[in-house]
Amino acid sequence: MFIVLFRTIILYLFVVLTMRLMGKRQIGELQPFELVITIMVSELAALPMQDTRLPIIHGIIPIITLLVLQIVLSEMQLKSDKFRSIIDGNPSILIKNGKINIEELKTQRLSINDLLEELRIKGFLDISEIAYALIETDGQMSVISKSQFDNVKKQDLNIKDSDVTLPIVLICNGEIKKEGLNYYKKDEKWIKSLLDKNNIKSEKDVFIALMDSKGEFFYQLMDEGS
Repeated sequence: MFIVLFRTIILYLFVVLTMRLMGKRQIGELQPFELVITIMVSELAALPMQDTRLPIIHGIIPIITLLVLQIVLSEMQLKSDKFRSIIDGNPSILIKNGKINIEELKTQRLSINDLLEELRIKGFLDISEIAYALIETDGQMSVISKSQFDNVKKQDLNIKDSDVTLPIVLICNGEIKKEGLNYYKKDEKWIKSLLDKNNIKSEKDVFIALMDSKGEFFYQLMDEGS
């Protein structure tokens, strides 16, 4: 009996340490691959607890392997948008400017009743009042009302005043994002001119730069987050 108790305490403390090393998001809203790893860790820890014939190291080594795998995948996601898109997917827009994206609703296997229920939970009764409703990569729904975009001032971005826009990332980790430029139908000269106006020598010095929902240029330099 004391052996089972001792093994349980060791594995419990080891799993807690493992989850802490995996990062805070591991105990918040999980991405699909994080959910898989979390389930596998719990199963691997449970086996040596229940079966004293199994050496405790048979539970610890696979958990360490999963920890290393999770850290490697997370690092690769930070360095590559394409890899992050493959692993986590991308947010899905279900409603834009009060119109339901029917095809995306089918792709996400959501019924109209599911959508309306989620909107009610978020405090919205009328679809026409919604600027954007998105399914995030962790499965949660984000809803933004049109009133949040009232009196929005757009810069010279070829965007109609009636259009509601989400913040578009232009630079991330010192790298210019082609998707952001393509969205605004601009080239690299345009983004570099914005950097010049803000006395920024190079995009390599920028941690993040984007056009926010007001059409205003927001940026943070690499050395401003310490």
